[in-house]
Amino acid sequence: MDDRSAVRRVALGTVLVGAAAFVLVAATRVPWHPVPGGLPDPVTASSVFTRAQIDRGEHYALWGRIWSWSRLAVSLAVAAWLGFGPVGRRWAARLRGWWWVRVVVVVAGLALAGELVTLPFGIALRRLGLTEGLVAGTWADWGVDQVKGYLVTVVSTSIAVAALVACMRRLPRLWPAVAGLAAAVLVMLGSFAYPLVVEPVFNSFDSLPEGPLRSQVLSLADAERVHVDDVLVADASRRTTTLNAYVSGFGDSRRVVLYDTLVTGTPTDETLSVVAHELAHAKYDDVLTGTLLGAAGAALGVGLLGILLAVPRRDRAGDSGDAGDEVSAVPRVLALVAIATFLVAPLQNGISRAIETRADQTALAVTNAPQAFVDLQRRLALRSHADPTPPAWSQWWFGSHPTVLQRIGLANQFETRATE
Repeated sequence: MDDRSAVRRVALGTVLVGAAAFVLVAATRVPWHPVPGGLPDPVTASSVFTRAQIDRGEHYALWGRIWSWSRLAVSLAVAAWLGFGPVGRRWAARLRGWWWVRVVVVVAGLALAGELVTLPFGIALRRLGLTEGLVAGTWADWGVDQVKGYLVTVVSTSIAVAALVACMRRLPRLWPAVAGLAAAVLVMLGSFAYPLVVEPVFNSFDSLPEGPLRSQVLSLADAERVHVDDVLVADASRRTTTLNAYVSGFGDSRRVVLYDTLVTGTPTDETLSVVAHELAHAKYDDVLTGTLLGAAGAALGVGLLGILLAVPRRDRAGDSGDAGDEVSAVPRVLALVAIATFLVAPLQNGISRAIETRADQTALAVTNAPQAFVDLQRRLALRSHADPTPPAWSQWWFGSHPTVLQRIGLANQFETRATE
């Protein structure tokens, strides 16, 4: 059996194991039916917003989609051109030095190319946000954030790709299995480390001060039987005027983070509705669920990568393979990862919407304040200029949360059932 055949067999086994693990986690931990009796119909936009508010949300969403989808299309096109054509491979093959240094250089170069070709769309999106009053901070601050994001991408991607190449070099027949396991472990470690290492790069965090709000938050945590490391306030107002909150990490690194824009100027009952939603994520260990799914998906992806890389390839100039050098295959690897990430978005976001719906349902049950929930959703939508009725296919592919009209419909159903 030649090396390519052996790699394909091992890669197929890795795919099967990764797929089985993904299905097991999805079947046991994802709330596929988060609302007893089924999801209600969304309310009508006109029952929540004025015509002017609807028009403003649709206008902002239209241009936001134009710029963001254009950026996505260009980034995928450039990744494919560099990954599947001879340019990226030949450039990587010409580099000299230690293989791991070459990996970092290739990753940094490809990431920089992607950043530069999509920069005009990022600028257009920021100008749109400034025009609509949704973005804060100076262009210099924004530029610093772009550089920080680029460096985080280069570091994290280089670690993952270097681990992959090391497996390919040391274990030419078994690398898909070993690299798949390594990828799963890196996902787990990354999820634990992200709130401690990456989030502070972009925001400053302070513990929610002692006072009535903190006491009420802790009471909610007790009611949901949740232990969190801390409840933090992020200085998001220096970048945005929108309201948000999230939960990140798990175990000792798990914390609930509230934007300072939410804590300041938002009625307490609405803030507590947000907190109850985030505590529900902690209650059900949703971050852990996402991490386990990501780990299984990473192993599956490495297996598929092994199958694809084992297929002989020839470019139009007659060069076959990847010049016998694993580093020259890195552009192809990154192109395949970019395309796969785009293709799995509907599954990823479908799971996310189910998890978010369960958190909404739990928040309603714990606070027993459906009107505060409705007021909050309306406030969130107005502050972010959300489109109340996004295209169905767009919501299916890109929507990580239910729409505002679906969430308000859920609150109305809860209130109706509570009074029956």
